[in-house]
Amino acid sequence: MMVEIPKVAVLFGFGINCDRETAAIFELAGAKSERVHVNHFINGDKDLSEYHILAVPGGFSFGDHLGSGRLLGNRMRYAMREQLTAFAAAGKPIIGICNGFQVLVKTGLLPGREIPDFEQRASLTLNNSGRYEDRWITLEFDSESPCIWTKGITRLECPIRHGEGRFVMPNFEDLDTLDANHQLVTRYVDPKSEVGAGITDEELPFPICPNGSARNIAGICDPTGLIFGLMPHPEAAYATFLHPQHTRNEIVEEIEGECMKIFRNAVEYCQSNL
Repeated sequence: MMVEIPKVAVLFGFGINCDRETAAIFELAGAKSERVHVNHFINGDKDLSEYHILAVPGGFSFGDHLGSGRLLGNRMRYAMREQLTAFAAAGKPIIGICNGFQVLVKTGLLPGREIPDFEQRASLTLNNSGRYEDRWITLEFDSESPCIWTKGITRLECPIRHGEGRFVMPNFEDLDTLDANHQLVTRYVDPKSEVGAGITDEELPFPICPNGSARNIAGICDPTGLIFGLMPHPEAAYATFLHPQHTRNEIVEEIEGECMKIFRNAVEYCQSNL
């Protein structure tokens, strides 16, 4: 039986602070959202099997002590391992936004393996600017990526707000492997570049690439394309009037922002595949 209205578990607690808007965006996309405290999954009050999508929102989980996403990542990695393994095995989508991306990287779910082994292979560390960055950026997406969240998306603009968004891996060969697998889902690009041809491995200057991330990486997926993490905040760009230049641009009749496609893609995937 196909899922008509997917249920989304949106984590909250311990400093997560983008849970309400993330839950609201999934509702707009046609899902049923529930904000669930992390401890409810750990204590057994709730089980991930009750849901079709898991969202780990942005914020400052555990105050970013010991590094952004480290403590929540470890908490999920050990106390929720069986639930997360079963969730992934069931082919259910997971998204991590900003701090949520950091958490998924720390758990080892990203860049991950087809069968999660919870080994950390990458990190998100301090911005090259040495400070917290809060600005709008331009993203371009790999059209060949298996990521179910980004199907049909070529380029969009949305805000970033982070102090530790520089994606790094131990060596260039690791990045080459992700690139060959089309797991480098989205990258920061020069807004003046031709749409569809902006992605480059060459280091882009600040603030086009706001953090100095390797190969200008803004988001990646696991090999299955079901688990997706990104530093920018698409939930903060759900409407065209939220863009800082909206009064200076040409009048757009469409109110829904392009970033909504990310959330609709996941909802539609669940409706067709679960």
